[in-house]
Amino acid sequence: MTAKLLIIEDDTALASVLVRRMTKQGFECQQCHDATQGLLLARQFRPTHVLLDMKLEQDNGLKLISPLRQLLPKVVMVLLTGYASIATAVEAIRLGADNYLAKPVDTQTLLNALSVAPLETGIEPLTEEPLSPKRLEWEHIQQVLTANNGNISATARQLGMHRRTLQRKLLKKPTADHRELQA
Repeated sequence: MTAKLLIIEDDTALASVLVRRMTKQGFECQQCHDATQGLLLARQFRPTHVLLDMKLEQDNGLKLISPLRQLLPKVVMVLLTGYASIATAVEAIRLGADNYLAKPVDTQTLLNALSVAPLETGIEPLTEEPLSPKRLEWEHIQQVLTANNGNISATARQLGMHRRTLQRKLLKKPTADHRELQA
């Protein structure tokens, strides 16, 4: 039986690269670029594997995890994000994703994440190296933001910073550290 991979990614160039990469690895691939298309294609294509982007234009990929899991209970689902944080990784796994990877991701890491059976995956094991101060700040902001249900004003008050400062920090991609993978 051929492994069938559904790629739900709003960046069409990246989606095309992923399709080419994974087709070379033996996957039958389909791609789509928004949540509605993703659910429709999942119903029609019946994939064995799903790569799901966390940020889909106006939608949040986290909201797709549960419906996809209900539709395809045995699918191996990997959430991809350019804005990795511990809080969103924990939330993704809690909602039913099998793995969580930060972009950019190399083919071998992607294959490893897709080949492992559900519930045997998870967040990469922590290394002994400490996170950089900027990365720690990013993780803390993400945790507080999650605890405040995404409310920027409440998060800024709790962190003791101006709301605009927090918004600027949230727009910045977290600084690279030893765990970010290169494509």
